[in-house]
Amino acid sequence: MILVNNNDNKDATLNLALDEWCVRNLDVNDKNYILFYINSPSIIIGKHQNTIEEINSEYVEQNNIKVVRRISGGGAVYHDEGNLNFSFITKYSHDSIHNFKKFTAPVIKALHSLSVDAILGGRNDITVDGRKISGNAQFSNTRSMFSHGTLLFDSKIENVVEALNVRAEKIESKGIKSVKSRVANIKEFLKKVISIEEFKNVLIENIFDGVKDYPVYNLSDKEWAEVEKIADTKYRTWEWNYGRSPEFNIQKINRFDFGQIDARINVKDGIIKDIKLFGDFLGHGEMKEIEERLTGKRYEEKEIENAISDINLNEYIGNINKKDFANFLYI
Repeated sequence: MILVNNNDNKDATLNLALDEWCVRNLDVNDKNYILFYINSPSIIIGKHQNTIEEINSEYVEQNNIKVVRRISGGGAVYHDEGNLNFSFITKYSHDSIHNFKKFTAPVIKALHSLSVDAILGGRNDITVDGRKISGNAQFSNTRSMFSHGTLLFDSKIENVVEALNVRAEKIESKGIKSVKSRVANIKEFLKKVISIEEFKNVLIENIFDGVKDYPVYNLSDKEWAEVEKIADTKYRTWEWNYGRSPEFNIQKINRFDFGQIDARINVKDGIIKDIKLFGDFLGHGEMKEIEERLTGKRYEEKEIENAISDINLNEYIGNINKKDFANFLYI
């Protein structure tokens, strides 16, 4: 394992660009990497989500909160300087896809060393006493992948509640009353007070098995320039962060075991003229590929099913068969 040095940057656009640069450029043939970063107040939107509906726009503007879309799936999360983010960058492996147990194990081990009874709960969360302290998501290509997550250490929970628009059906489906009641800061469970920097050092110590002289990857000036270019051309643009959230005249929303799908469909004269798929599912494929298959097709269940007959929906969205997916879009 090699620690990637992010130079203590707290700009969410730069840190997400660094995450992407690492997964696309680092040599992962026989090496694994770990990246830690802390962001100043920001909302990080899942790749497939509709930004406008996930955020409290008025609160975001009033409090100068950055809104940035990431390249991994999952739901929207609030970051501030009390939240520590981690990213494991490894070689692509089919066995590692959706294997959050593998990537959260070192983090859970470190939490146990602090007498915090953390477990992997649900599909991708780390919880303590039933309350969420970490959410995780993944991104992969044919060569490499990352599994990254949040760690609520001393975050302002009230800001999490204010900044995000949490759908009523998501709350009801989990049998909970509010976001505030189901999330927690790790600091609440510690027996002694430590800083977030000390907490990060505990994680590093556990990941590197106590070795003091662990390897560190320092980006060159040229490599940092490449990261800045990714941030400028992608993560700092309206097109990436908001432009994937247009209005459509038909909306289909349902929550499945693997997450929520939100479909916006524009139908004219019985033909699908445009379709966009959003959600907090943890798929790896590009929704554009499914959307293009359906555009121009008749808006009927069998036509939809036939259009995606050779697509593996498990890779793109989750464990749903083509008939049920077509039924969801049409009925």
